[in-house]
Amino acid sequence: MGDRSLYDFIDDNPLLEAHPVDYVNDPVIIARNEKMVSVNATLEVDLDGACNSEYVNGRQFSAAGGQLDFVRGAYASKGGRSIIVCHSTAAGGTISRIVPVLSGPVTTPRNETHIVVTEHGWVDLKGKTAAERVTALIGIAHPDFREHLARRG
Repeated sequence: MGDRSLYDFIDDNPLLEAHPVDYVNDPVIIARNEKMVSVNATLEVDLDGACNSEYVNGRQFSAAGGQLDFVRGAYASKGGRSIIVCHSTAAGGTISRIVPVLSGPVTTPRNETHIVVTEHGWVDLKGKTAAERVTALIGIAHPDFREHLARRG
């Protein structure tokens, strides 16, 4: 993770800190930063707000990484926000990324999803009822899929 010149620059440099992942991904440590904003990508969001950021077509595409750590840390930060982003469609516009039911594991649980953004807008799910979440998420889905989602929601 870097070359000799990088490590020479870091060594004894009072302007820098280096910590292991169990420190930098600790939600309690993350939340100490006021107005913390985390931005994480996802592959799909169900109508309750749960996110699958790992699987596509039943196959692992990515890993959870520190997504949930930063979602929780930013959400707990004073004035912080957790933002989940995705395109509204996949496969050349033939598949909606806002879905009735996830096709893979839950990376970010519905009750911890704060703000969701697509190219069709953004919604703040914090404090919304299940019915309000459905309506809000359909509103940022691609227009070609909104009617189908409304029937399923």
